Amino acid sequence: MRTTIRIKDDLLKRAKKHAAGEGRTLTSLVEDGLILLLSKAKAGRRKRIELPVSEAIGGVLPGVDLNRSSDLEEVMNKP
Repeated sequence: MRTTIRIKDDLLKRAKKHAAGEGRTLTSLVEDGLILLLSKAKAGRRKRIELPVSEAIGGVLPGVDLNRSSDLEEVMNKP
């Protein structure tokens, strides 16, 4: 489809230079830019996911002092 849009002069010059540097048309550059922008907008509207919250109870194993890294290493390295 053919349409007319208004683009700032400096932006148009940069876009034409960029397109020429990639060996493509200004049209394809604008199309890809719009696709990228619209896909980000669509991704931003994802439904919010609620993560489960653990209801586990417990605590530190007997004899383990969280302030002593050697205690933690000992427990972690047990078979």
